[in-house]
Amino acid sequence: MSNTNSQSLMSPADEGFRMPAEWEAHDRCWMMWPSRESMWEDFDKTKSCFAGIAQAISEFEPVTVVVCEQDAQEARSLMGEDIDLMVAPIDDSWARDAGPNFLVNERGELAGSCWEFNAWGQKYQPHHNDNAVGEVILKHAGARSFVSELVAEGGAISVDGEGTVLTTESCLLHTNRNPGWSRRQVEEELCRTLGATKVIWLPGNDDEVETNGHVDGLAAFVRPGVVLMEISYDPEHPWYDIMRANLEALKGQTDAKGRTIDIVLIEDAYGCEMLSDSFCTSYINSYLPNGGVVMPKYGIAADERARAVFEKLFPERRIVQVNVDGVAVGGGGIHCITQQQPRP
Repeated sequence: MSNTNSQSLMSPADEGFRMPAEWEAHDRCWMMWPSRESMWEDFDKTKSCFAGIAQAISEFEPVTVVVCEQDAQEARSLMGEDIDLMVAPIDDSWARDAGPNFLVNERGELAGSCWEFNAWGQKYQPHHNDNAVGEVILKHAGARSFVSELVAEGGAISVDGEGTVLTTESCLLHTNRNPGWSRRQVEEELCRTLGATKVIWLPGNDDEVETNGHVDGLAAFVRPGVVLMEISYDPEHPWYDIMRANLEALKGQTDAKGRTIDIVLIEDAYGCEMLSDSFCTSYINSYLPNGGVVMPKYGIAADERARAVFEKLFPERRIVQVNVDGVAVGGGGIHCITQQQPRP
């Protein structure tokens, strides 16, 4: 591993920056307007779905959507006047993965770390605009930028804001991301760029080929010392054993503060109509705006069971469920298309 960019040598962690937990206060939410028509089954349905999610989040906090110049008028007409637009070249629509990891410090400064983005292991071309969009967003936000040679995506990690990172071996140790990097080197770079001190590894999901098993479809911190984890009680579920393996890997783990992790279980939306081979059925793939939870709805009985889990976890927040078919068909969910900008 080498760092050729001079700014790479500057460490966010050493300068007191950390990535806050997603339940901490936000200044706004960032999204990216759908641009790669070839990856969507029904492009109009996808854009309408994105607009609905943006509008749901805007009830809780400001939303800025990055949009290509030629798509700005359509985006405005579908989302309305309450959504801010920032015109910039982009290739795709996954703000969680291509966008920056926003950081804050105790001096009230805002920054962000930008990893290398290679479209989930060179799966889509081109992706050079998305690889650059993190820097564009940080400049617009007036935030300091830290760069990294680590190839990774925001959906590959979950943080507790207190020094712990949760991630998966199937993704960040895959040869299509960081060939030649050891597990230790990946850990060190995650901690350096996120202001963390400990990485918890889950095995992930080798059968999920779109992202190679992002953690945001498997598990997420929901409170300090508490992880929400996906499970299936149906042995016929194709990922039944995979979910169990991840659960066993997390049991007994401790966070950066030495707390044993408490695990809360939630089913996925197994049994819904799968509109593509990569259709995302994860309720964990949700967003926590200020005072709320914006989570998926698939039109099945599991929707209410999943809502009940979130209501118990976040009794002080208003739960909003949004149909995600138009996004899930591309292999992601609400979390995948959003990125929170924390309040310094």
